[in-house]
Amino acid sequence: MKDLAAKREREKALVSEMIALYCKKRHGTKGGLCPECAALAAYARERSEKCPFMETKTFCSNCRVHCYRPEMREKIRAVMRFSGPRMMLCHPVPALRHIVEEQKEKRRLAKELAGGTK
Repeated sequence: MKDLAAKREREKALVSEMIALYCKKRHGTKGGLCPECAALAAYARERSEKCPFMETKTFCSNCRVHCYRPEMREKIRAVMRFSGPRMMLCHPVPALRHIVEEQKEKRRLAKELAGGTK
């Protein structure tokens, strides 16, 4: 249970950092978020907090159930596309952890599909 809480907190922190980077660079904010990005960050935290699959998934993009509303999903995708590559410069440790976890998840999903197990 402690690991699950830590995982949830890491995910929320990473998404918050990505939204902050996006907002700073795209909207020119300093020391905070614009109202649109603040709403997106709150929404992302809420979705993460209520995720029933947190124990077994690594990223929302790999989840079989997409719980984001379509407009919020498009907004978070834009944030991820913009901030993802820039995270290596701003926050290298979480970015590297994300890359490693993403590769593990891709291998796990490939094995599941090849073996036909769920």
